Amino acid sequence: MPLIPEEPQIHESAQGPRATPASGRTAPTPRPVPGPRPAAPSRPGRPGPLRPAPPVQRTPRDAAAKPGPSGPAAGGAAPAAPQIQLIPASVEGALDAAEEAVDLLLESGRAPGDVLVITTGEQHPWAAHELSFGETSYWAQHDAGDDVFYTDATVAGRAASRPVVVVAVNGGAEAAAASALSLAHSRATALLIVCGDPQRINSVLGTSV
Repeated sequence: MPLIPEEPQIHESAQGPRATPASGRTAPTPRPVPGPRPAAPSRPGRPGPLRPAPPVQRTPRDAAAKPGPSGPAAGGAAPAAPQIQLIPASVEGALDAAEEAVDLLLESGRAPGDVLVITTGEQHPWAAHELSFGETSYWAQHDAGDDVFYTDATVAGRAASRPVVVVAVNGGAEAAAASALSLAHSRATALLIVCGDPQRINSVLGTSV
């Protein structure tokens, strides 16, 4: 189903990795997001991910949504599909838009451990940095679940479900983008935020979600 780019506006705050705003870029002011959660402290001694600031959307329905494991809910009923939000951005600006979305989620009350970020092209700088210490250490941070976790489409299948999943369509083949969006949709229990070219994303979503 085609998505219509939303006028940004997001309300949520939290403690967590902070970053340096990207200069020379204007980002839309995003919208709501699921209900506030107590902020989790950022992991000490870990360089915070670089990121700036706007997106998301909150509704009473989302506020009531609670994270849960992927797969059928108790009683055999399928879990409710996450709300999907599109943030228009160029391939070059998709990662910055995703970082801004994360900042706004944290600032509006979302706990860092609630957020998973997936890139379809180049890795996020934080992921590249952490992977330099080895995959064991990198995935141990994911399993701890107390901070925002960044990964890319090639290994995102190993990531567990989280209330909010942010996808930066920052390059990569169409097949990779489609795979990442389909995976993100299955991993998000409350909200899926997709940053990228609206036309490309709607085309991919039509076959992946």
